[in-house]
Amino acid sequence: MKATFSILKIAMTVLTSAILLAGCQDQESMAVAESTSPGPPAIPVSVTVIEPVAMQDVIFLPGETEAFEDVKVAANTAGRVDWIGPREGQQVNKGDLLAKIDVSALKAALDRAEAAYKLADDLYQRRLRLYEHKIIAKEELDQSETQRALALADLTQIKVQYNHGFPKSPITGIMNHLYVEEGEYADVGKPLAEIVNIDKIKINVQVPELDVRFVKIGQQTPLKIDAFPDRTLMGTIDFVSFKADPATKTFLVRSVIDNPGHDIRPGMIGRVAFVRRVIADAVAVPIFTLIDRGGERIVFVEKDGVAESRSISIGVIEGDRVQITSGLNPGDHLIVKGHTEVEDGMKVIVK
Repeated sequence: MKATFSILKIAMTVLTSAILLAGCQDQESMAVAESTSPGPPAIPVSVTVIEPVAMQDVIFLPGETEAFEDVKVAANTAGRVDWIGPREGQQVNKGDLLAKIDVSALKAALDRAEAAYKLADDLYQRRLRLYEHKIIAKEELDQSETQRALALADLTQIKVQYNHGFPKSPITGIMNHLYVEEGEYADVGKPLAEIVNIDKIKINVQVPELDVRFVKIGQQTPLKIDAFPDRTLMGTIDFVSFKADPATKTFLVRSVIDNPGHDIRPGMIGRVAFVRRVIADAVAVPIFTLIDRGGERIVFVEKDGVAESRSISIGVIEGDRVQITSGLNPGDHLIVKGHTEVEDGMKVIVK
């Protein structure tokens, strides 16, 4: 019995030793595995090499379109409107008759003035012949010449007053609005019609005082009209105000564009681009690569397989690019994909 107990005790001792030995071996294997582990996997990223590029410093300013010529024709005489010529929307040429105002009272005065001038001219011509034959003195000829001049002045004045009853278009354009109709009474100084010329369109913008020095007459200005967002137009500056608006401290600048289709109409909103300067060798990056960290702008670059954060300062913005004035240099490998998944010091792999 004692022999059996001894054998069992020895077996238990051997089993316990084997378990302890296996445990030690597992711990050693885990320690070796931990010591040889490569750490967190590298983050895949895409990079682009920073190279100097040309950029334009552009300012965009809103403005309102207006007709190249916009004229309100006023009545220069009072009277009943007997006839209206072109109607609203119709083309009008310079010199076309717009309306007829009753000037019958002036017609009688005109006839008298014409008769008086004809009589004075005939008298002058007769006395001129008599003077040439030395029949009358020079004073009589001078007196007749003076009478003829006075009669001509009276006739000219009456003609001007009479012709005021037949207003004509001062420009070529489109009849935009009629202020009177046939049978109505026209008064001196009151508008009869509005005529606009939209073969060209003016766009007026207010330029800040710090930027007006970059604007020159004859300068080309790319612009867009809000009503036609897919169309880029090219205007030319034809006026820069010499005096600032006292309220806004801005200067009126006018750009002119061709409008052969008459589809751009006065009163539309446009946006005009003024190039302030050209930067020939700017360090520029896509705007989306910038990350805001508590008000600090940073980008990530790849250097020796590690992500490195750079605090940067920005300058000119052009389209989807922004100029970097400090923090990046030509030749840096800017992370453009995966930049939102890395932190400073992380391992990265470029794909």
